[in-house]
Amino acid sequence: MAEPEERLFFLLQRAAHRLRLAADRRCMDAAGITTAQLGALFAVQDRPGLTQRELARTLSLRESAVTSLVARLTSADLVVREPHPDEHRAVVLRLSAAGEAALRAAQPAIDQFNGELRALLGDATFSETAAALGRLAADRPTTA
Repeated sequence: MAEPEERLFFLLQRAAHRLRLAADRRCMDAAGITTAQLGALFAVQDRPGLTQRELARTLSLRESAVTSLVARLTSADLVVREPHPDEHRAVVLRLSAAGEAALRAAQPAIDQFNGELRALLGDATFSETAAALGRLAADRPTTA
């Protein structure tokens, strides 16, 4: 039987899938949004006025996927599209009041989820794992 270290990628995929399902359920219950929508809302919150192209890069998604994601967010009144100040064909995104409320409503579920992961991994390992996953997600897998 292979050692767990030899199956790390497979284990990460399985864990990510299971965690995404659990997080989606909690976010839907708490705020009526999925984790994909939550990620987009966080990105818009962090960089108000970003374009859909910039959002696609931030989320590592195709622009076509972000177009439909933003359409769902605007139809749910969570995000507002506004004309870009310099590019006549582009739009910029900002959170609506409902989007800000959804982030506030989701925060307790996020905090509980992170608390459970912290309890499973331990404080030091949680922080190290979060930092390492952040580097992998940012396409910078080497240490700083």
